[in-house]
Amino acid sequence: MGKKVLLTGFDPFGGETVNPSWEAVKRLNGEVVEDVSIAAEQIPTVFHHSAAVLEKAIEKHKPDVVICVGQAGGRAHMTPERIAINIDDARIPDNEDREPIDEPIAEDGPAAYWSALPIKLIVKELRKNGIPASVSNSAGTFVCNHLFYQLMHRIDRTSANIRGGFIHIPFLPEQTVDKHEPSLSLETIVEGLRIAAVTSALHEKDIRETGGSLS
Repeated sequence: MGKKVLLTGFDPFGGETVNPSWEAVKRLNGEVVEDVSIAAEQIPTVFHHSAAVLEKAIEKHKPDVVICVGQAGGRAHMTPERIAINIDDARIPDNEDREPIDEPIAEDGPAAYWSALPIKLIVKELRKNGIPASVSNSAGTFVCNHLFYQLMHRIDRTSANIRGGFIHIPFLPEQTVDKHEPSLSLETIVEGLRIAAVTSALHEKDIRETGGSLS
């Protein structure tokens, strides 16, 4: 029996007109690769409401693996995240003008959750296919980390047989016309997420080798 992967991407935020996470994951919606079926859903860039939308998406698709994807402007690599931390500390407002400062995401939750994705193997497979990739040790403290933490907290609370994690991706080239920031083409990001989805579905255990970065 095949596996199902749910990919999520955010709507644009912070003055941007596009969000590469949604532009990429929606291209993969409905694909079946190596007996792995991929579904995609858009998530609002809003604290707490994002988790409610994710909850409905999980109920709808009943996936084996959930990979939330977000934009990390300034990064040059696709970066699977290692850890989600229990804090909201927004440097800008979300899309409903909420700007929590030093607030716990879940009062009853642990300080952090580890990703359940094979993050080192994902990095290895991406690099093997010529896609810049490294493990990130910080998902930030904005809505990306918030959703990542809420995903893992839901899995922990419900003992759901789901593996989850988060991948950050760079800007698209058109987003950097007025910025001195790195970018990756949409085609490269789509292919990278396709590889990440299949790798995560087919491999529960990670590998032990270097693959990290300084951030």
